[in-house]
Amino acid sequence: MRADRLVSLVLLLRRHGRLSAATLARELEVSTRTVLRDIEALSAAGVPVYAERGRHGGFALLPGFRTELTGLNPDEALALLVAGSRRGAQAFGLGSALASAMLKVVDALPESYRDTAAGAAERLLIDPETDLLSRRLVAEEVPDAVSAEVLRAVFAGHRLRIHYAAAGQTPRWRTVDPIGLVTVRDQGYLLATRSGADRTYRLSRVLAAEELAEPARRPDRVDLHRAWQERSTRFRTGGDQVTVLARVDPARREDLLGTALAVHAEETEPDGRLRLEVTFQDPRHAEWALWQLGTDAEAVAPQWLRDSLRERATALATRYGKSS
Repeated sequence: MRADRLVSLVLLLRRHGRLSAATLARELEVSTRTVLRDIEALSAAGVPVYAERGRHGGFALLPGFRTELTGLNPDEALALLVAGSRRGAQAFGLGSALASAMLKVVDALPESYRDTAAGAAERLLIDPETDLLSRRLVAEEVPDAVSAEVLRAVFAGHRLRIHYAAAGQTPRWRTVDPIGLVTVRDQGYLLATRSGADRTYRLSRVLAAEELAEPARRPDRVDLHRAWQERSTRFRTGGDQVTVLARVDPARREDLLGTALAVHAEETEPDGRLRLEVTFQDPRHAEWALWQLGTDAEAVAPQWLRDSLRERATALATRYGKSS
């Protein structure tokens, strides 16, 4: 995104002083011609960039250059930076004005934020499946305390501990590595990894959140739009399907197979029970199907399903074990 790149260019010049077009192109991962066009755009936006000729020449900012922006706290500045990185400015021909405004916003951030300011905007994607003019902010109810912790962890690149209430399950604490935030049709999602596996969490189901000091295990740069597309595609095409190995009373065979997506193997064990390998739509579907059969079925694998069913049965036993 050009506005983000222009801010990165200014930050490079501020940090290193004079840099050649070739060096800037290498740092920004663009062509030299693109760097020259960006320098022209900065000049048009009022940023005092000048060129020095010769063997050791290059581009630099006028000494002491700093934009002025008062009355803006770091959280407000970061919010504007994220909003300003969207496609709106390009759609309405405001690229140069946006570059100037974003530079002022970056200057309003604390020193520790500036190096990662341009990258912070990459961590939030607003309605990638909605037309530009019909976008809205997240309408789901998410507590301010939760939003603040999640945002801080995402932007700072720290691990995150969330108390998450998955549909049909008892809320549990999970430690995740946050990748970014996405809003789609008024619903907010946290894209993360957990134990190295991709995970997507709906923000309205996060009951509490805690930013940890430990760095998140995630790439330095991310194409959030591509990541969202890949996860959405996996979900629509059954990417969350799970295969379960179960022991079932023969009398309940049809009850189990009637809800499964596919049967891969079936054999009769010495005690007369059937050993089945079946696939379900997703983890929630698998747990529901086995739970419906009570003691007439046993999940042999995977282990997380056995643990989940045990926790559910223990909670039920505890509830009914109390005297009324």
